[in-house]
Amino acid sequence: MKKYAVILLVSLCLFADGVAQNNKAAIAKPISRQANLTDSALLDIVQQQTFKYFWDFAHPVSGMARERSNIAYNYGEEVVTTGGTGFGIMATIVATQRKWIGRDTAAKQLLKLVNFLSKADSYHGVFAHWLNGATGKTIPFSRKDDGADLVETAYLFQGLLCARQYFTGSNNVESELRGKINWLWNDIEWNWFTKGGEDVLYWHWSPNNGWAMNFPVRGYNECLIMYVLAASGEHYPVTAAVYHRGWAQSNFFNNGKKFYNFKLPLGFDYGGPLFFSQYSFLGLNPHGLKDEYADYWEQNTNHTLINHAYCVDNPKDFKGYGESCWGLTASDTYNGYNAYSPTNDEGTISPTAALSAFPYTPEYSMKALRHFYYDLGNKIWGKYGFADAFNETKNWYAQSNLAIDEGPIVVMIENYRSGLLWNLFMGCPEVKGGLKKLGFQSAVTK
Repeated sequence: MKKYAVILLVSLCLFADGVAQNNKAAIAKPISRQANLTDSALLDIVQQQTFKYFWDFAHPVSGMARERSNIAYNYGEEVVTTGGTGFGIMATIVATQRKWIGRDTAAKQLLKLVNFLSKADSYHGVFAHWLNGATGKTIPFSRKDDGADLVETAYLFQGLLCARQYFTGSNNVESELRGKINWLWNDIEWNWFTKGGEDVLYWHWSPNNGWAMNFPVRGYNECLIMYVLAASGEHYPVTAAVYHRGWAQSNFFNNGKKFYNFKLPLGFDYGGPLFFSQYSFLGLNPHGLKDEYADYWEQNTNHTLINHAYCVDNPKDFKGYGESCWGLTASDTYNGYNAYSPTNDEGTISPTAALSAFPYTPEYSMKALRHFYYDLGNKIWGKYGFADAFNETKNWYAQSNLAIDEGPIVVMIENYRSGLLWNLFMGCPEVKGGLKKLGFQSAVTK
């Protein structure tokens, strides 16, 4: 478990320091809810309300996603997030397809965002975890993490490549959008992050601190998309050996044991927090996706079923847990921020965990959605959808929304409903080539 803690410490879960829960947040004012909705109508409302985080609350200068709805980290209101912006781009595609916003309006907003990125700080083509949304300058994520963040950048380009595939019009705005996405994409020096040719990718590099963070990314966790994109790059790709000898080589990669009678092919016991089966799979379609290590539909579905079964079992007897109230992942909590899972549970449920699992467990996810919307109601429902988390044992309900938790709700519900983002991402020629290089099989790459 020590290495598990290390993974989470330097991953997207490094939020505990400085989280401010005492600011006025967007969910503080009650928002009206509708009664007796069909499943489809309820999904519409939740997706559309959640999307507002990335549209109404986007940074006015850059168009990027703000890190969170409440001010934190002593950085004021300018903090925008690279990975969360990638999720927001995918949510914008959903909103366009469902006609909540006009296509031309969406394309212009995304072009503004891409123009901002083209002038923002980057390092060998890779962006920092946080940027100043007004200036494009790097905001350090930690003292030595003041440069490139390869995982966050992978999440960003998961979204940008989907946008390139979706906005295929011949008008000037869509043509320019595609061209600039290609320019940014082709500038990423994936192979630089092998630290001089090692068979593994490193998470961080800084012009001030070099490789001081010293974090080689080995699986299994939320970073699969980074290896797929690194193999997919056309100008600066990595070899298949980087995947097989780096990502797939650790003492927490293979599992094969059963938990609650569900076999878990890869990863930590009980699967870890649910974002492991969500962030990389906003674009990667796990249906039929296999390599020599796992069937990723089995991996993600069983990971989710284990998480659900644990919450129903509720061995620590936390208030509220059950068939309709489940989902452990990384989120705000009553004493800061934590990455929750069956092996690290303090009674905090995060709505994004169950709702972003719709493709894997639609029946259980719908039960959770109806409970969150109707039973908990205005305790957690607000301007940008559901609050980040709640802990009924502590009588605590978050007054915050986070981009990296909001985005997957919109995107994964849509993948469940239509497969929209899966079809776009898996249709990228570069991605097809990258998956083939790494030995993946899928309905798309055959």
